[in-house]
Amino acid sequence: MSTNADAPSPTIERDPRLSTDKLPVDLRRLFRLAPFAAAAAPIAYGVAGFFMAIQVQGFDPAAKVQHLALINSLSAIAAMLAQPVFGVLSDRTRSRWGSRHPWMLTGAAIGTVGLLTAGLAPNLAALTVCMLVVQFGFNAWQGPFSALLPDRVPERFRGRYSTFVGLGVLLGAVIGPILGSFFVRRIPLGYATVTGLVVVLILLFTLLVRGRDNRGEPRRPFSIGAFLSAFWVNPVRHPDFFWGFTGRILLFGGYYMTSTYSLYIAQDYIGLTLSEATALVPLLSLIALPGLLIATAVSGPLSDRIGRRKPIVLVAGLLIALGAAIPFLVPTVTGLILQSVIVTIGFGAFVAVDQALMATVLPDPEAYGKDLGVLNLAATLPGTIAPAAAGFLVMSLGYGPLFLVVGAIGIAGALAVLPIRTVR
Repeated sequence: MSTNADAPSPTIERDPRLSTDKLPVDLRRLFRLAPFAAAAAPIAYGVAGFFMAIQVQGFDPAAKVQHLALINSLSAIAAMLAQPVFGVLSDRTRSRWGSRHPWMLTGAAIGTVGLLTAGLAPNLAALTVCMLVVQFGFNAWQGPFSALLPDRVPERFRGRYSTFVGLGVLLGAVIGPILGSFFVRRIPLGYATVTGLVVVLILLFTLLVRGRDNRGEPRRPFSIGAFLSAFWVNPVRHPDFFWGFTGRILLFGGYYMTSTYSLYIAQDYIGLTLSEATALVPLLSLIALPGLLIATAVSGPLSDRIGRRKPIVLVAGLLIALGAAIPFLVPTVTGLILQSVIVTIGFGAFVAVDQALMATVLPDPEAYGKDLGVLNLAATLPGTIAPAAAGFLVMSLGYGPLFLVVGAIGIAGALAVLPIRTVR
Protein backbone atom coordinates (compact mmCIF):
# COMPACT_ATOMS: atom_id res chain seq x y z
CA MET A 1 0.00 0.00 0.00
CA SER A 2 1.28 3.44 -0.87
CA THR A 3 1.34 6.28 1.58
CA ASN A 4 -0.38 9.59 0.97
CA ALA A 5 3.02 11.12 0.44
CA ASP A 6 3.34 9.00 -2.69
CA ALA A 7 -0.02 10.03 -4.08
CA PRO A 8 -0.11 11.94 -7.37
CA SER A 9 -0.30 15.68 -6.94
CA PRO A 10 -3.45 17.32 -8.34
CA THR A 11 -1.61 19.47 -10.87
CA ILE A 12 1.64 19.57 -12.74
CA GLU A 13 2.94 22.90 -11.47
CA ARG A 14 6.61 22.86 -10.70
CA ASP A 15 9.89 24.44 -11.60
CA PRO A 16 10.73 23.01 -15.05
CA ARG A 17 14.30 22.44 -13.85
CA LEU A 18 13.05 19.61 -11.61
CA SER A 19 13.05 17.30 -14.63
CA THR A 20 16.85 17.48 -14.50
CA ASP A 21 17.03 16.29 -10.86
CA LYS A 22 19.39 13.37 -10.33
CA LEU A 23 17.55 10.11 -9.93
CA PRO A 24 17.72 8.76 -6.34
CA VAL A 25 19.88 5.66 -5.90
CA ASP A 26 16.95 3.51 -4.76
CA LEU A 27 15.11 4.16 -8.03
CA ARG A 28 17.93 3.58 -10.50
CA ARG A 29 17.57 -0.19 -10.79
CA LEU A 30 13.80 0.18 -11.26
CA PHE A 31 14.31 2.73 -14.06
CA ARG A 32 16.99 0.65 -15.77
CA LEU A 33 15.05 -2.61 -15.79
CA ALA A 34 11.47 -1.37 -16.19
CA PRO A 35 11.78 -0.95 -20.01
CA PHE A 36 12.77 -4.61 -20.39
CA ALA A 37 9.92 -5.76 -18.15
CA ALA A 38 7.48 -3.48 -19.97
CA ALA A 39 8.51 -5.06 -23.28
CA ALA A 40 7.69 -8.62 -22.16
CA ALA A 41 3.91 -8.62 -22.64
CA PRO A 42 3.96 -6.60 -25.91
CA ILE A 43 6.50 -9.05 -27.34
CA ALA A 44 4.15 -11.89 -26.41
CA TYR A 45 1.13 -10.09 -27.90
CA GLY A 46 3.05 -9.09 -31.03
CA VAL A 47 4.32 -12.57 -31.79
CA ALA A 48 0.99 -14.17 -30.92
CA GLY A 49 -0.87 -11.72 -33.15
CA PHE A 50 1.54 -12.24 -36.05
CA PHE A 51 1.42 -16.03 -35.83
CA MET A 52 -2.31 -16.09 -35.11
CA ALA A 53 -3.14 -14.28 -38.36
CA ILE A 54 -1.12 -16.87 -40.30
CA GLN A 55 -2.63 -19.78 -38.37
CA VAL A 56 -6.21 -18.53 -38.82
CA GLN A 57 -5.65 -18.11 -42.54
CA GLY A 58 -4.27 -21.65 -42.71
CA PHE A 59 -7.32 -23.10 -40.93
CA ASP A 60 -9.92 -21.30 -43.11
CA PRO A 61 -8.67 -18.80 -45.72
CA ALA A 62 -12.16 -17.78 -46.85
CA ALA A 63 -13.31 -16.73 -43.37
CA LYS A 64 -10.03 -15.43 -41.96
CA VAL A 65 -11.29 -11.90 -41.16
CA GLN A 66 -14.38 -13.21 -39.36
CA HIS A 67 -12.41 -15.76 -37.35
CA LEU A 68 -9.70 -13.27 -36.36
CA ALA A 69 -12.41 -10.84 -35.25
CA LEU A 70 -14.08 -13.60 -33.19
CA ILE A 71 -10.87 -14.59 -31.41
CA ASN A 72 -10.14 -10.98 -30.55
CA SER A 73 -13.69 -10.45 -29.28
CA LEU A 74 -13.40 -13.41 -26.91
CA SER A 75 -9.91 -12.35 -25.86
CA ALA A 76 -11.33 -8.99 -24.81
CA ILE A 77 -13.31 -10.73 -22.10
CA ALA A 78 -10.18 -12.38 -20.71
CA ALA A 79 -8.29 -9.08 -20.76
CA MET A 80 -11.20 -7.27 -19.10
CA LEU A 81 -11.26 -9.74 -16.23
CA ALA A 82 -7.54 -9.99 -15.56
CA GLN A 83 -6.22 -6.47 -14.95
CA PRO A 84 -8.79 -5.09 -12.48
CA VAL A 85 -9.10 -8.35 -10.54
CA PHE A 86 -5.35 -8.80 -10.18
CA GLY A 87 -5.10 -5.10 -9.35
CA VAL A 88 -7.50 -5.54 -6.43
CA LEU A 89 -5.71 -8.68 -5.28
CA SER A 90 -2.35 -6.93 -5.34
CA ASP A 91 -3.73 -3.90 -3.46
CA ARG A 92 -4.80 -6.24 -0.65
CA THR A 93 -1.75 -8.51 -0.59
CA ARG A 94 0.69 -8.29 2.32
CA SER A 95 3.85 -10.40 2.02
CA ARG A 96 7.61 -10.32 2.45
CA TRP A 97 7.84 -9.85 -1.34
CA GLY A 98 5.46 -6.90 -1.37
CA SER A 99 2.00 -6.54 -2.86
CA ARG A 100 2.73 -6.56 -6.60
CA HIS A 101 5.43 -9.18 -7.25
CA PRO A 102 3.49 -12.35 -6.30
CA TRP A 103 0.67 -11.50 -8.69
CA MET A 104 2.98 -10.32 -11.44
CA LEU A 105 4.66 -13.73 -11.41
CA THR A 106 1.32 -15.56 -11.24
CA GLY A 107 0.02 -13.73 -14.31
CA ALA A 108 3.25 -14.27 -16.22
CA ALA A 109 3.15 -18.01 -15.50
CA ILE A 110 -0.40 -18.26 -16.85
CA GLY A 111 0.47 -16.28 -19.97
CA THR A 112 3.53 -18.38 -20.80
CA VAL A 113 1.46 -21.57 -20.71
CA GLY A 114 -0.89 -20.11 -23.31
CA LEU A 115 1.99 -18.89 -25.45
CA LEU A 116 3.76 -22.24 -25.43
CA THR A 117 0.67 -24.26 -26.32
CA ALA A 118 -0.55 -21.89 -29.07
CA GLY A 119 2.05 -23.22 -31.47
CA LEU A 120 0.63 -26.73 -31.08
CA ALA A 121 -3.02 -25.76 -31.65
CA PRO A 122 -4.51 -28.22 -34.19
CA ASN A 123 -7.61 -26.20 -34.99
CA LEU A 124 -9.34 -22.86 -34.58
CA ALA A 125 -11.04 -23.78 -31.29
CA ALA A 126 -7.77 -24.80 -29.63
CA LEU A 127 -6.03 -21.66 -30.90
CA THR A 128 -8.85 -19.53 -29.47
CA VAL A 129 -8.45 -21.09 -26.02
CA CYS A 130 -4.68 -20.54 -26.12
CA MET A 131 -5.15 -16.86 -27.01
CA LEU A 132 -7.61 -16.42 -24.15
CA VAL A 133 -4.98 -17.80 -21.75
CA VAL A 134 -2.28 -15.53 -23.26
CA GLN A 135 -4.47 -12.45 -22.88
CA PHE A 136 -5.59 -13.30 -19.36
CA GLY A 137 -2.11 -14.15 -18.12
CA PHE A 138 -0.15 -11.24 -19.50
CA ASN A 139 -2.88 -8.74 -18.65
CA ALA A 140 -2.69 -10.10 -15.11
CA TRP A 141 1.08 -9.42 -15.18
CA GLN A 142 0.61 -5.89 -16.51
CA GLY A 143 -1.90 -4.73 -13.89
CA PRO A 144 0.37 -5.01 -10.82
CA PHE A 145 3.41 -3.97 -12.88
CA SER A 146 1.72 -0.69 -13.85
CA ALA A 147 0.96 0.04 -10.20
CA LEU A 148 4.70 0.31 -9.51
CA LEU A 149 4.68 3.81 -11.02
CA PRO A 150 2.38 5.48 -8.46
CA ASP A 151 3.69 3.18 -5.73
CA ARG A 152 7.35 4.11 -6.07
CA VAL A 153 8.01 6.98 -8.49
CA PRO A 154 7.72 10.60 -7.26
CA GLU A 155 5.72 12.97 -9.45
CA ARG A 156 8.76 14.88 -10.74
CA PHE A 157 10.26 11.69 -12.23
CA ARG A 158 7.11 10.22 -13.72
CA GLY A 159 7.56 11.68 -17.18
CA ARG A 160 11.01 10.12 -17.32
CA TYR A 161 9.79 6.77 -16.01
CA SER A 162 6.84 6.85 -18.41
CA THR A 163 9.28 7.40 -21.27
CA PHE A 164 11.38 4.38 -20.28
CA VAL A 165 8.33 2.16 -19.89
CA GLY A 166 6.81 3.54 -23.10
CA LEU A 167 9.99 2.72 -24.98
CA GLY A 168 9.81 -0.82 -23.66
CA VAL A 169 6.16 -1.20 -24.64
CA LEU A 170 6.65 0.12 -28.14
CA LEU A 171 9.91 -1.71 -28.79
CA GLY A 172 8.25 -4.91 -27.62
CA ALA A 173 5.37 -4.34 -30.03
CA VAL A 174 7.86 -3.71 -32.86
CA ILE A 175 10.19 -6.57 -32.00
CA GLY A 176 7.38 -9.12 -31.71
CA PRO A 177 6.43 -9.35 -35.41
CA ILE A 178 10.09 -9.06 -36.44
CA LEU A 179 10.95 -12.08 -34.29
CA GLY A 180 7.93 -13.87 -35.66
CA SER A 181 9.08 -13.31 -39.25
CA PHE A 182 12.08 -15.57 -38.63
CA PHE A 183 9.76 -18.48 -37.79
CA VAL A 184 7.02 -18.22 -40.42
CA ARG A 185 7.61 -21.85 -41.46
CA ARG A 186 8.38 -23.06 -37.91
CA ILE A 187 5.63 -21.48 -35.87
CA PRO A 188 5.77 -23.87 -32.88
CA LEU A 189 9.51 -23.19 -32.52
CA GLY A 190 8.82 -19.48 -32.82
CA TYR A 191 6.31 -19.57 -29.98
CA ALA A 192 8.73 -21.56 -27.80
CA THR A 193 11.66 -19.22 -28.51
CA VAL A 194 9.69 -16.09 -27.71
CA THR A 195 8.26 -17.68 -24.57
CA GLY A 196 11.81 -18.23 -23.33
CA LEU A 197 12.72 -14.60 -24.03
CA VAL A 198 9.63 -13.29 -22.23
CA VAL A 199 10.27 -15.48 -19.20
CA VAL A 200 13.87 -14.24 -18.93
CA LEU A 201 12.78 -10.58 -19.08
CA ILE A 202 10.15 -11.05 -16.39
CA LEU A 203 12.31 -13.10 -14.05
CA LEU A 204 15.22 -10.67 -14.29
CA PHE A 205 12.98 -7.79 -13.30
CA THR A 206 11.19 -9.53 -10.44
CA LEU A 207 14.43 -10.90 -8.99
CA LEU A 208 16.51 -7.72 -9.30
CA VAL A 209 13.79 -5.16 -8.49
CA ARG A 210 12.49 -6.69 -5.31
CA GLY A 211 9.15 -6.00 -3.78
CA ARG A 212 9.06 -4.22 -0.45
CA ASP A 213 8.07 -6.21 2.62
CA ASN A 214 4.66 -4.80 3.54
CA ARG A 215 3.41 -7.36 6.06
CA GLY A 216 2.99 -4.67 8.73
CA GLU A 217 0.90 -2.30 6.62
CA PRO A 218 -2.86 -2.01 7.25
CA ARG A 219 -5.43 -2.83 4.59
CA ARG A 220 -9.09 -2.17 4.09
CA PRO A 221 -11.59 -4.83 5.19
CA PHE A 222 -12.68 -7.07 2.34
CA SER A 223 -16.18 -6.69 0.93
CA ILE A 224 -17.95 -8.02 -2.14
CA GLY A 225 -18.85 -4.48 -3.12
CA ALA A 226 -15.23 -3.39 -3.01
CA PHE A 227 -14.23 -6.40 -5.11
CA LEU A 228 -16.90 -5.70 -7.74
CA SER A 229 -15.77 -2.08 -7.82
CA ALA A 230 -12.59 -3.35 -9.47
CA PHE A 231 -14.41 -2.87 -12.75
CA TRP A 232 -15.75 0.60 -12.09
CA VAL A 233 -14.68 4.14 -11.27
CA ASN A 234 -17.53 6.63 -11.05
CA PRO A 235 -17.15 9.05 -14.00
CA VAL A 236 -19.34 11.70 -12.35
CA ARG A 237 -17.28 11.81 -9.15
CA HIS A 238 -13.99 11.46 -11.03
CA PRO A 239 -14.37 13.17 -14.43
CA ASP A 240 -10.62 13.49 -15.01
CA PHE A 241 -10.30 9.73 -14.69
CA PHE A 242 -13.14 9.30 -17.18
CA TRP A 243 -11.58 11.60 -19.77
CA GLY A 244 -8.17 10.00 -19.32
CA PHE A 245 -9.74 6.57 -19.84
CA THR A 246 -11.64 7.79 -22.91
CA GLY A 247 -8.62 9.37 -24.57
CA ARG A 248 -6.51 6.32 -23.90
CA ILE A 249 -9.02 3.79 -25.25
CA LEU A 250 -9.59 5.83 -28.40
CA LEU A 251 -5.91 6.36 -29.24
CA PHE A 252 -4.93 2.77 -28.50
CA GLY A 253 -8.03 1.57 -30.32
CA GLY A 254 -7.26 3.54 -33.46
CA TYR A 255 -3.72 2.18 -33.49
CA TYR A 256 -4.80 -1.45 -33.13
CA MET A 257 -7.64 -1.28 -35.67
CA THR A 258 -5.17 -1.29 -38.54
CA SER A 259 -2.04 -2.85 -37.01
CA THR A 260 -3.80 -6.14 -36.24
CA TYR A 261 -4.88 -6.55 -39.86
CA SER A 262 -1.57 -5.50 -41.41
CA LEU A 263 -1.03 -8.93 -42.96
CA TYR A 264 -4.49 -9.02 -44.51
CA ILE A 265 -4.34 -5.37 -45.62
CA ALA A 266 -1.08 -6.06 -47.46
CA GLN A 267 -2.68 -9.04 -49.19
CA ASP A 268 -6.28 -8.04 -49.85
CA TYR A 269 -6.02 -4.24 -50.11
CA ILE A 270 -2.55 -3.74 -51.61
CA GLY A 271 -2.50 -7.01 -53.58
CA LEU A 272 0.59 -8.80 -52.28
CA THR A 273 0.98 -12.56 -51.96
CA LEU A 274 1.10 -14.19 -48.52
CA SER A 275 4.87 -14.61 -48.84
CA GLU A 276 5.33 -10.94 -49.81
CA ALA A 277 3.01 -9.78 -47.03
CA THR A 278 4.76 -11.78 -44.30
CA ALA A 279 8.04 -10.18 -45.41
CA LEU A 280 6.60 -6.65 -45.60
CA VAL A 281 4.75 -6.43 -42.26
CA PRO A 282 7.84 -6.80 -40.00
CA LEU A 283 9.75 -4.50 -42.38
CA LEU A 284 7.18 -1.76 -41.81
CA SER A 285 7.90 -1.85 -38.10
CA LEU A 286 11.63 -1.80 -38.70
CA ILE A 287 11.40 1.22 -41.02
CA ALA A 288 9.33 3.10 -38.43
CA LEU A 289 11.69 2.26 -35.57
CA PRO A 290 13.98 5.37 -35.75
CA GLY A 291 11.03 7.75 -35.62
CA LEU A 292 9.54 5.77 -32.77
CA LEU A 293 12.72 5.96 -30.70
CA ILE A 294 13.16 9.69 -31.26
CA ALA A 295 9.51 10.56 -30.54
CA THR A 296 9.40 8.47 -27.38
CA ALA A 297 12.78 9.60 -26.04
CA VAL A 298 11.97 13.29 -26.54
CA SER A 299 8.32 13.49 -25.50
CA GLY A 300 8.46 12.22 -21.89
CA PRO A 301 11.36 14.38 -20.66
CA LEU A 302 9.95 17.34 -22.63
CA SER A 303 6.62 17.01 -20.81
CA ASP A 304 8.49 17.06 -17.47
CA ARG A 305 10.50 20.11 -18.49
CA ILE A 306 7.56 22.21 -19.73
CA GLY A 307 5.19 20.87 -17.06
CA ARG A 308 2.57 20.00 -19.69
CA ARG A 309 1.18 16.71 -21.02
CA LYS A 310 -1.84 17.82 -23.08
CA PRO A 311 -0.04 19.50 -26.01
CA ILE A 312 2.00 16.37 -26.63
CA VAL A 313 -1.10 14.15 -26.57
CA LEU A 314 -2.87 16.52 -28.97
CA VAL A 315 -0.01 16.46 -31.47
CA ALA A 316 0.31 12.69 -31.11
CA GLY A 317 -3.39 12.13 -31.81
CA LEU A 318 -3.30 14.34 -34.90
CA LEU A 319 -0.27 12.47 -36.25
CA ILE A 320 -2.06 9.15 -35.72
CA ALA A 321 -5.12 10.49 -37.54
CA LEU A 322 -3.07 11.88 -40.43
CA GLY A 323 -0.99 8.76 -40.88
CA ALA A 324 -3.97 6.39 -40.64
CA ALA A 325 -5.73 8.04 -43.59
CA ILE A 326 -2.77 7.80 -46.01
CA PRO A 327 -3.50 4.29 -47.41
CA PHE A 328 -7.01 5.45 -48.32
CA LEU A 329 -5.44 8.01 -50.67
CA VAL A 330 -2.33 6.00 -51.58
CA PRO A 331 -3.26 2.27 -51.67
CA THR A 332 0.27 1.08 -52.33
CA VAL A 333 3.27 -0.28 -50.44
CA THR A 334 4.56 3.30 -50.28
CA GLY A 335 1.29 4.35 -48.65
CA LEU A 336 1.66 1.62 -46.03
CA ILE A 337 5.24 2.70 -45.31
CA LEU A 338 4.20 6.34 -44.84
CA GLN A 339 1.30 5.27 -42.66
CA SER A 340 3.55 3.14 -40.47
CA VAL A 341 6.17 5.86 -40.00
CA ILE A 342 3.76 8.71 -39.19
CA VAL A 343 1.39 6.68 -37.00
CA THR A 344 4.30 5.17 -35.08
CA ILE A 345 5.81 8.59 -34.39
CA GLY A 346 2.47 9.82 -33.06
CA PHE A 347 1.87 6.71 -30.99
CA GLY A 348 5.41 6.85 -29.59
CA ALA A 349 4.91 10.44 -28.45
CA PHE A 350 1.59 9.54 -26.85
CA VAL A 351 2.85 6.46 -25.00
CA ALA A 352 5.84 8.42 -23.66
CA VAL A 353 3.57 10.72 -21.63
CA ASP A 354 0.59 8.41 -21.24
CA GLN A 355 1.56 6.72 -17.98
CA ALA A 356 2.58 9.98 -16.34
CA LEU A 357 -0.75 11.53 -17.35
CA MET A 358 -2.74 8.52 -16.14
CA ALA A 359 -0.96 8.42 -12.78
CA THR A 360 -2.11 12.00 -12.17
CA VAL A 361 -5.83 11.22 -12.57
CA LEU A 362 -5.94 8.24 -10.17
CA PRO A 363 -8.69 9.01 -7.61
CA ASP A 364 -7.69 6.81 -4.64
CA PRO A 365 -4.11 6.58 -3.27
CA GLU A 366 -5.04 3.40 -1.37
CA ALA A 367 -6.26 1.59 -4.49
CA TYR A 368 -3.65 2.27 -7.14
CA GLY A 369 -3.69 -1.32 -8.33
CA LYS A 370 -7.46 -1.38 -8.78
CA ASP A 371 -7.70 2.03 -10.45
CA LEU A 372 -4.76 1.34 -12.73
CA GLY A 373 -6.36 -2.00 -13.56
CA VAL A 374 -9.39 -0.13 -14.84
CA LEU A 375 -7.23 2.41 -16.67
CA ASN A 376 -5.11 -0.33 -18.19
CA LEU A 377 -8.24 -1.81 -19.72
CA ALA A 378 -8.20 1.29 -21.92
CA ALA A 379 -4.77 0.22 -23.20
CA THR A 380 -5.31 -3.55 -23.41
CA LEU A 381 -8.95 -3.87 -24.44
CA PRO A 382 -8.33 -1.98 -27.69
CA GLY A 383 -5.90 -4.72 -28.62
CA THR A 384 -8.84 -7.12 -28.66
CA ILE A 385 -11.98 -5.02 -29.15
CA ALA A 386 -10.57 -2.75 -31.87
CA PRO A 387 -9.56 -5.64 -34.16
CA ALA A 388 -13.01 -7.16 -33.69
CA ALA A 389 -14.68 -3.85 -34.59
CA ALA A 390 -12.31 -3.39 -37.53
CA GLY A 391 -13.10 -6.91 -38.72
CA PHE A 392 -16.83 -6.22 -38.81
CA LEU A 393 -16.17 -2.89 -40.56
CA VAL A 394 -14.02 -4.59 -43.20
CA MET A 395 -16.63 -7.29 -43.77
CA SER A 396 -19.33 -4.63 -44.21
CA LEU A 397 -17.57 -1.83 -46.10
CA GLY A 398 -14.10 -3.05 -47.07
CA TYR A 399 -10.63 -1.87 -46.07
CA GLY A 400 -10.80 1.66 -47.54
CA PRO A 401 -13.32 3.16 -45.08
CA LEU A 402 -11.39 1.57 -42.19
CA PHE A 403 -8.55 4.06 -42.64
CA LEU A 404 -10.93 7.05 -42.47
CA VAL A 405 -12.63 5.71 -39.34
CA VAL A 406 -9.24 5.26 -37.65
CA GLY A 407 -8.32 8.83 -38.56
CA ALA A 408 -11.51 10.15 -36.94
CA ILE A 409 -10.87 8.05 -33.81
CA GLY A 410 -7.35 9.50 -33.53
CA ILE A 411 -8.69 13.04 -33.55
CA ALA A 412 -11.38 12.19 -30.99
CA GLY A 413 -8.80 10.57 -28.71
CA ALA A 414 -6.57 13.63 -28.82
CA LEU A 415 -9.45 15.98 -28.01
CA ALA A 416 -10.61 13.81 -25.11
CA VAL A 417 -7.73 14.98 -22.88
CA LEU A 418 -8.74 18.65 -23.10
CA PRO A 419 -11.43 18.50 -20.35
CA ILE A 420 -8.95 17.03 -17.82
CA ARG A 421 -8.42 19.71 -15.17
CA THR A 422 -5.63 18.20 -13.10
CA VAL A 423 -3.27 17.93 -16.09
CA ARG A 424 -1.96 20.87 -18.10
